[in-house]
Amino acid sequence: MKKVLLAAVFLAGFNSAFAQQAEGKSVDPKENKDLMTWYHKDFGTTKVYGINTENAYKYLESKGLKPKTVVVGVLDSGVQVDHPGLIKNIWSNPNEVPNNGKDDDGNGYIDDVHGWNFIGGKNGDVDIDNMEVTRVVAKYKTVFEGDDSTKNKANQAKMPEEFAMYMKAKELFGKKSIEAKQSLQQYTMINDLIPNMIKLLGGKSVTAENVAAIKAPTEQKDAIALNILTQVAQSPEFKGKSSADFETAMKKEMKGAIDHFAPAAKQYDLSYDTRAEIVGDNYDDYAQKNYGNNHYQGPDAEHGTHVAGIIAGLPQGKEVQYGVASRVAKIMSVRTVPNGDERDKDVANAIRYAVDNGAKVLNMSFGKPVSPGKNVVWDAFKYAEDKGVLLVKAAGNENEDVAEHLAYPTNFKNITDDKPFVNNVIVVGASTNRNNQLRADFSNFNKKMVNVFAPGEEIYSTVPTSSYEYLQGTSMASPVVAGAAAVLLAYMPNLKPDQIIEALVKSSNASTENGFTDLSQAGGVIDLKKAAEYAYTNFYNGKTSVVKKAAKSVKKTVKK
Repeated sequence: MKKVLLAAVFLAGFNSAFAQQAEGKSVDPKENKDLMTWYHKDFGTTKVYGINTENAYKYLESKGLKPKTVVVGVLDSGVQVDHPGLIKNIWSNPNEVPNNGKDDDGNGYIDDVHGWNFIGGKNGDVDIDNMEVTRVVAKYKTVFEGDDSTKNKANQAKMPEEFAMYMKAKELFGKKSIEAKQSLQQYTMINDLIPNMIKLLGGKSVTAENVAAIKAPTEQKDAIALNILTQVAQSPEFKGKSSADFETAMKKEMKGAIDHFAPAAKQYDLSYDTRAEIVGDNYDDYAQKNYGNNHYQGPDAEHGTHVAGIIAGLPQGKEVQYGVASRVAKIMSVRTVPNGDERDKDVANAIRYAVDNGAKVLNMSFGKPVSPGKNVVWDAFKYAEDKGVLLVKAAGNENEDVAEHLAYPTNFKNITDDKPFVNNVIVVGASTNRNNQLRADFSNFNKKMVNVFAPGEEIYSTVPTSSYEYLQGTSMASPVVAGAAAVLLAYMPNLKPDQIIEALVKSSNASTENGFTDLSQAGGVIDLKKAAEYAYTNFYNGKTSVVKKAAKSVKKTVKK
């Protein structure tokens, strides 16, 4: 599921995470170039927990290393491949002739020039899909809680794993569907009250003093609007804005919130299913893989395009944003995630597609609480491991200990396992640029099951259509790590996934603030320069020396 956190942040006291204060005035992030690129900063000199991007490149180049292009698969909602900030770093299939209607490379996918879309078909593209808990309840309700109680008990005894998953899904379905409905009602109400707020302001700017001077209204709607204004006046996102600018900003905030929660009516509808009509596959046939289309962007590619920009965005025009691996990476778009939860069959096929077509790093900024096809996804994880491909996964945005609330897909088959069943998956939590609250308050965590933290709040990157926005989430932290991994692999192509993971974990900048060291295996935020030093010293330099000695030995033998 695409994680949209702005709405939740706004409702919780109207405190936006997308603005900073300078000299007592709110700063428009669009004009703050320092904020746009903060996640690249060097902690050693700035004391901001960025990842030290520029110094990493300088270090690697100082060793005389020449980078090779690394293909990064973005398994997401889709990517605007012609975005000006991305177009030069989009992967192109060298064995496919564009738009000739043929499968030139014989991989089973026609005209897959820049990737593939596993949630589309000849009849278009899937936009809104169910949450996984909805699909599980719809599938098993009559099996475990049908009209025949004797049959129900027999099925429960015969399928204990499925029954346990059903009961978990049923509980979450009831809770989450109500929450989504209530949130939509709340944001719709706030949106409808914007004219009342503007009337109460009377043309004055949004300040605590101006709001405090407003006389207590007699009408209920005005009274509620004043209560909202009182909270808003304390937020750096709105504080000091003119009445007109405040109206524009509020409408934008509410539109984002409503657009996020409105699809819930379908996501939690037990009878809603457009996949069969659009994709045309047999979803229950996990062995089926040749379906979909080459619509790399899809109907809503904001999430995937933002992720792609964090990995490989290039500055263009007046925009200074650039991705961590902008000098070395190419983006392969593998559309996998709808407006709802991703399906296990699509995830497994997306992993295999990206691996088979040359991606060496895959970014997976998605997750869900139940997974009926988890074994198929785990097989794909193992397939990627065997091919030497690194999988980078977001930890999730529920502010939970993932050992208590497992988020699929996971590299732990059981919470009680001492170690993951594969060695090629790195799980990423989200950090901030505030040292006194380094863990983003939405980020999941766990000392054993989350490997590292990386910047994931106030991240500026590419979005459709050819624009830029700040987004936040572990979905943004994951591509920071994917980009970092791509840089290491570009300069040291013999590195194995477990070596990249070790380098990033062992070299992270630790923090003792608020128990941060206990929130992940690394206990800190990644530092790409230090990771490059670690990998070069421990894995690459010694190995290349051995290779060089062997080569010299061969030359001497030939001469003799």
